[in-house]
Amino acid sequence: MVKPRPKPAASTKERDVLEPMAPEAAHFRDVLYEKHSGIAHITINRPEVYNAYATSTLQELSRAVEDAAFDDAVGVIVLTGAGSAAFSTGGDVHEYAERYTQRPRDYWKYMGLFQGAVEALLRCGKPTIARLNGITVGGGNELHLACDLSVAASHIYLGQVGVGVGSVACGGATQWLPLAVGDRRARAMLLLNERIPARKALEWGLVSEVAPSVHHGSGMVEDPTPEEIDLAKKGMKGYDIDLAPLDAAVEKLSRRLLGMFPECLRYTKQQVNFWKELSWHSTVGHGREWLSLHFANREPAEGMRAFVEKRPPDVAALRRRLSEGKGGEFLFGRPTRNCPSCGSKGLPEDFGFCGYCGAPIPSMGAVED
Repeated sequence: MVKPRPKPAASTKERDVLEPMAPEAAHFRDVLYEKHSGIAHITINRPEVYNAYATSTLQELSRAVEDAAFDDAVGVIVLTGAGSAAFSTGGDVHEYAERYTQRPRDYWKYMGLFQGAVEALLRCGKPTIARLNGITVGGGNELHLACDLSVAASHIYLGQVGVGVGSVACGGATQWLPLAVGDRRARAMLLLNERIPARKALEWGLVSEVAPSVHHGSGMVEDPTPEEIDLAKKGMKGYDIDLAPLDAAVEKLSRRLLGMFPECLRYTKQQVNFWKELSWHSTVGHGREWLSLHFANREPAEGMRAFVEKRPPDVAALRRRLSEGKGGEFLFGRPTRNCPSCGSKGLPEDFGFCGYCGAPIPSMGAVED
């Protein structure tokens, strides 16, 4: 028997889920959300970790984009990061190390939230601008790639870091970098983790526009050298970072978009999304499954731990294991050993003692794959 739904109290008014909310009503923790003059500003507000996003950040980001999409007073969505150091450096590696290497099955859930945030940007029906105020790497670059246009401050660089920390950048980068910059350049970014300065990113078509951000004396440095950028970041010798030109460029671009017909913009976005959507939906589900299994592997365990401990990852040790026929699929070797004392089976091949009773385990010698 189907139970009738309880009726709301007479004084309670049901909220229309399509009705846009006031930004302050969202009570976001990791995201700053503002709407004014036709523009929604969404800011990842975790500058203490270079705007790396946590699991909760992704939920808030999706919710903010959804609200901006439903708000007819909003015509443009601007995504950025707090401060001037980073747009976003991707997923919070501390969280990866502490949670997802311990519970790999939860990474599948996490990847679903990231997929939701990316698809919110892709399908919001409104033009999106990435305001690149600082370092844009890893999943941060993937969020950038999900946006329609981008304006980069001249002091930033872009890149991917997956293969250097035990992961794979299949949350947008493997799919979309070849479309944005071409096959060889994409492979250099993905396989070598090349850092791409703002000016080169503009030449490659990775960003739409570059705004000066290095200030010296009474003016802006139009094409700063790496040395000038370093001085500006440190605030030394009269150099500093000034994001006013970036804000002006983003505002100008937003106003141009607001001058276009909104329904035509929405359908144009849908049309030009074809190749992005095709490559995304052909691969992201597979990537989600593979990464959730891969997080039980030695590679992310070592890569994430090394990042947290601020040391280079010991890739050489893993390669030695491979050459010895041991591999990295299991943290402590394949479950091939048995304890002669207590009868426990499936103990890791690297164990010299039983993990249950502590008795020594006789060496079995090398086991062939």
